[in-house]
Amino acid sequence: MKKVIVLGASLNAHRYSNMAIKKLKRNNYDVFALGKSRGQVEGITLFSDYKKIEEVYAVTVYLNAFNQKQFYDYIIELNPEKVVFNPGAENKELELILGENSIEFERACSLVLLSLNSF
Repeated sequence: MKKVIVLGASLNAHRYSNMAIKKLKRNNYDVFALGKSRGQVEGITLFSDYKKIEEVYAVTVYLNAFNQKQFYDYIIELNPEKVVFNPGAENKELELILGENSIEFERACSLVLLSLNSF
């Protein structure tokens, strides 16, 4: 099962990150959710601290560029196969850092990618 981290996860069912958690779970991904609040979304526990996770397939980002800065080192340490910048999360600075570390990235909507079986 491929591991995916939802960065900027929300407990609010109307937020896209929350919808992504649910859709990733339904598509048989091993989901880890990192957000400000602790709680659960369909049995997935949201964590608010940096958790070491091995063999991460993807990080899907739901934070704006400013709020991503504190996670740069964490993302690099995770060494995911790819990072997905959802609409509103585009970040040229982090894209350059990812490129320097041979980590693929794309600007796309994770929900759409999942609907198209392209995630």
